[in-house]
Parts: sequence; C-alpha cells; structure tokens
Amino acid sequence: MKLLLPLLLLLATLQPAVAQLLQAQPEAFTRADSLRGGQTPLRTCYDLNYYHLDVQLDPAQRFISGSNLFRFTATRDFTRLQFDLFANLKVEKVLYRGRELPFTREANAVFVTFPQAIAKGSRDEFTVYYSGNPTVAKKAPWDGGMVFAQDAAGRPWIATACQGTGASIWWPTKDQQADEVDSMLISISVPTGLRDVSNGRLRRTTKLKNGYTRFDWAVTNPINNYDVALNVGSFKHFSDVYQGEKGPLTLDYWVLPENLAKAKTQFEANVKPMLKSMEHWFGPYPFYRDGYKLIDAPHLGMEHQSAVAYGNKYQNGYLGKDRSNTGWGLKWDFIIIHESGHEWFGNNITSQDIADMWVHESFTTYSEALFVESQFGKQAGQEYIHGQRRNISNDGPIIGPFGVNKEGSGDMYDKGSMMLNTIRTVLNDDAKWRQLLRGLSAKFYHQTVTGQQIIDYFNRESGRDFTKIFDQYLRHRSLPVLEIRFEDGKTLARWVADVDKFDMPVRVCLKGGEYQFITPTTKFAEMKELAGATRETLEVDTFNYYIGVLVE
Repeated sequence: MKLLLPLLLLLATLQPAVAQLLQAQPEAFTRADSLRGGQTPLRTCYDLNYYHLDVQLDPAQRFISGSNLFRFTATRDFTRLQFDLFANLKVEKVLYRGRELPFTREANAVFVTFPQAIAKGSRDEFTVYYSGNPTVAKKAPWDGGMVFAQDAAGRPWIATACQGTGASIWWPTKDQQADEVDSMLISISVPTGLRDVSNGRLRRTTKLKNGYTRFDWAVTNPINNYDVALNVGSFKHFSDVYQGEKGPLTLDYWVLPENLAKAKTQFEANVKPMLKSMEHWFGPYPFYRDGYKLIDAPHLGMEHQSAVAYGNKYQNGYLGKDRSNTGWGLKWDFIIIHESGHEWFGNNITSQDIADMWVHESFTTYSEALFVESQFGKQAGQEYIHGQRRNISNDGPIIGPFGVNKEGSGDMYDKGSMMLNTIRTVLNDDAKWRQLLRGLSAKFYHQTVTGQQIIDYFNRESGRDFTKIFDQYLRHRSLPVLEIRFEDGKTLARWVADVDKFDMPVRVCLKGGEYQFITPTTKFAEMKELAGATRETLEVDTFNYYIGVLVE
C-alpha cells in the first residue's frame, strides 16, 4: 500500500503524550528497588541449579505454607547470600545441613549467614520454610499475586500471576530473571477433590492423611521463576498430539467442567495452527520434554512455561475485540497465540533484567503478525501489523532503567513489533529474515540474555548494522522523521532523529512506479534517484515503516 505526500505523520495525536512527558518528574528509586532488581554480590555469589517447591494451600483461609529447597553452585567464596520473599510472608526457618541458619530481613529481601565459607565451585543446598497469606491480586495478570475465584458450581478456582511484581510474592526464590534453575520439582498439596496443574509433567499424585492430595510436577528444562505456576480447580482433562519439528509434542488441556465443550472447539481451531506457524518462524517448540498445556485461568492469561494460563472466554480476538482494528485479529484467539508465542520469547529466551523486557514483548507481539501471515498471506500480516500502531503512545523509551526492577514504556509491545517489521523491510530478504529469527532461538536456546546481545546477533548474522535503528526505537520516544524538500528541480531529504548520524534506508517511489531504497543521513542531501519528483508524485512507504514524514 502506498500513501501520497505531503504527509504530516508527526501528528497532533502525539502532542498530548509529549506534553505529559515534559511535565513528568524523574522517577526516584529506593534501596528496596535495588534489592529487588539489582545484580548484587549477595545474589551473584551463587548459581541456581535446582528448586523443590513443596507447599500446601488452604483455599478457605487463603493460606500457604511449606518449603523451598535451593540447590546451587558457588561462583565465589562467600558466607552470606540473599534470597527473596515478600515481607507479609513469614520465614519460619532456614535449614542447612540439619542446622537452623541466622537470617535478617529488609524490605522483601532475606539475608542468610552460613557457619563457614562456601567455597567457590562447590555444590550445596539449603531449605527455606515459610507460611502466610499471600497477596491477593486485584487485577491479574497486570498486578501480581494469587487469584481466588470460584467455578460455576462454587468450587475453589485459584491461580498465580506474578510477572513484574515477582515470584517472591508467593514463594521464596532468588527473584531475578538472570539466574534460572536447570530443573525443578513443584509439589502442591490441595484439599482432596481439587487438583493442581503446574509446569512440566505430572510425576506423582499422593493422597495424604490430612485430607489433602499432593501433585508433583517435574520441570526438566530451565525455567524463570515468574513462570512457575499454581493452578487449582476441579479441572477436566483432554489431550492431543502435535507432530512437530522435533517429533510428537503432547498437548494437554485442563479446563473447568462447564467449559469442556467450548475448549475442545477453540483449542482445536487454534493450537496446532499456532504451533505450526511458530515453529516455521522461530524453530522447534523449546520444551518438548515438558510438553505443552493450556489451563483454564480466572484471569486473562499468562505465559507460564509449558502451562499457559488461558482466560479469553473461548472467543476470537482479545476478549472478542480486534486490537489491530483490521478484521484479521478476529480470526483467531489472541491469548492462545500471544501467550504461547512467549514460549519462544520470554521462556526460551529470557531477559536478564526487566528493563530489557522488549526482548519478550516486542518479538511476541510481532509473532501475532507472523501468525496472520502464515494463515492468510503476507499482505494480511502487514495489514495486521500496520493496525497495531493504533495502540502506540510514544510516551517514553522502551528500554527501562536497569537494576531496579522497572520496565520501560508499554510501547515495547506494539512499537517494538513495528520496529522489527521496519528492520525486516530494510533487510528486504524474507528468506534471510526467517533464518535470522530461527537462528535467534537456536543461538540463545534456554538462556538468559541482555538486549544488547540480541542486537549484536542481528548485526552479526545479517551482515548489516541495525544498531541505529534499534537505538532510535528502543531508547527514544520519538519516531525518526523523513524530511523532504523540493528545491530548483532537486529532491532533498534528511532524517530528523535522536540517534547521531541516523541513516536508515527507506523505500520510496514515483507514483505508479516501483519502490527503491534511498539512504538519507541527518544532513540534507540530493536524492538523485528521485529526480523529477514533486509533492504530488513522490510516495514514501509509510505502510511497512513506522516513521514520520514531513514535506516542506
């Protein structure tokens, strides 16, 4: 699609956001923020290997109690370390080799002192026992905590959602994304008659003497702690198998009885097409050993690894609405496609600091358009992604401040998706673009990363330097603006951008002709390819690019 000039895409719609930004005061961060988000020596001194979370949930009292075993490797000699647990939950004791360890608390951090130095390279473990009433989420999944609800028959229906706020809102953990355990056992005990569904595969169900039943779920892949999930209810189960790139992938669905018929229809229509598309673009599903699950949730949804929470009410779109306003978004279930896309970006590849959460959200939001493309063709995908820009605020940088558990602008979703599509357009090689995306999943398979590592990967593997494009869209709120002048029969162009020497190639053409690339810099220069152009005949590709255009 081509849009004629003159265009003023520095629209008045941006002015309120700009005015609000100019009036905003710099955010102040506290020591508690640094304890929560920082890579301190008391956190980096030990590398997590394994957790065993073993808790009992009392739905009536909204009370949780139990323990978590930390198994680790020392990265240096140390006698003191930090783990995390929200202050409203009580640390009963910390056991190490049969002895209770002294500990102190500050904000939501817990500091443990060992009786002797833990030597670098040694493997060791300790267990934290705790109890209390965890925070109840007010509007999950946007705020963290536990969700206590009831199904149609009045039975308990409970879930966790804690991304951003932190997993330590309901269990003791090293609450940062940089360090993931290699594997985990999740043991959840609930009143007999209910069941728990968590991440990984069910290894054992044990009826206890106290009227509770324990469900042991084994996770055999690395997992970030906000993905660890508890889902309690009177679930019905059905299953299927997807023949994927790595062979058969088990599909398990756990839904409330009243939703069983709707779930069979909705999941069959969406899950296998989603997996086929995601594997095509990003490579094999990253957790074949742990399987793929969808679980009825009393909130909208969450990307819990191998146990995706689903709450989109068995309808297409986003709660029945099309976020792109193009019509394409009503042809599939937004929550199934988006939250499952996080299995590749967020779960397989995890940002070390939530300041770099664009690595999760930009790629996953972009995966929606790639899904549309795989189902309905490239033009449909481009139309969908063009429609995503209606959700962009341009209210601040997408990359947030590091070390204080603070995300950047919510534009990491749709503007980040626009950025990736802009880079794809500049690359102008769809086969290579797919190769880059698949290679990304393979290169950083089951790893935590920095955003800079992702940028460096694209530069290295594409043979192109996209640094300035990434910087403009990620580190600045403003769009790059292509400014054009017509003087003495010549067409002059330059970029107005925050990034020094910004020089992104852009597609232009004369009306009715073929697109070609020009590469303006931040200084006006003649574009000889546009000789003879006028305001009426010059066209700029503002459909595939997310840019501003100003004609003088």
